[in-house]
Amino acid sequence: LLLVAIAVCSKVVVDTMAPKRKWGKHNKPPPDGYDYIEPVMRALENELRDKVKESNAGKRNTESMWPVLQIQHQRTRYVYDMHYIHHKISKAVLDYCVKNKTADAALMAKWKKSGYERLCSTYVINPANYKFGTTSICRVPHTQRSAELKFAQDPTTGCMGCASGKGAGPKNIFGNKYGQRLAAVQIAREQRMEAVAKEESEAAAKAAGAGDSFTNESSDDDDDYGPTPVAGVWAGSDKLQKRSEALTFGGGDDDDADGDVETDDEEDGVDGAIDSGKSCAKKVKSDIA
Repeated sequence: LLLVAIAVCSKVVVDTMAPKRKWGKHNKPPPDGYDYIEPVMRALENELRDKVKESNAGKRNTESMWPVLQIQHQRTRYVYDMHYIHHKISKAVLDYCVKNKTADAALMAKWKKSGYERLCSTYVINPANYKFGTTSICRVPHTQRSAELKFAQDPTTGCMGCASGKGAGPKNIFGNKYGQRLAAVQIAREQRMEAVAKEESEAAAKAAGAGDSFTNESSDDDDDYGPTPVAGVWAGSDKLQKRSEALTFGGGDDDDADGDVETDDEEDGVDGAIDSGKSCAKKVKSDIA
């Protein structure tokens, strides 16, 4: 009995003196609305684990870290767009992602500032990380680069150009699926599925009224839509990719065929030129009359 009492007392002392864990998953459940982004966040987490376990044979030391940094950027951009652009999640969900380090708060703070809307990482704008107190090559617009550096990438992140403005760089700053705007891809898929459901219901109603049988004819491009698309959370077809870019940058599916980003100032300039042209035409007509 004495030995049992000593063992119990020692266990109580150890439990009370044991430090609490300051890392790992939080026991606090996610807030309401997190279930809307949870499938994409889980898919990105699994993708990140696969890239960490992937072999680095034949790659440079910096190049082997590109997928990790790019996935983290994509995950942060997804949460940012869902809250600030599409207004699909609440501030509580955003803070939950920041607290669990699934979204970079410092990078999102930079995206709110003019000229940094497409920044790939806070590392590339720190002069202490580069020679002569400059920034990365990816911060130089493509229009100001020489022919040799036209397609140069940042050695740390693999970014091809994250400056702002017309001709500053490609819409997909990484040139792969990690540069896609997953929030816009998800919204485009939802809009497509709603349109398909509406078309099917209307076709079924017409077939029922005419007494014909309704047949659902789907194309190969429809495999990129639905609850479980073949491409996963990423856009696997050019049609969906263009639609998501139109939701993000504005304009139609065929706008900016060169892949460059157009600023609001340039759009206003185009509108102003059109208005001035119309006024000149009216003046000529009045002079002729």
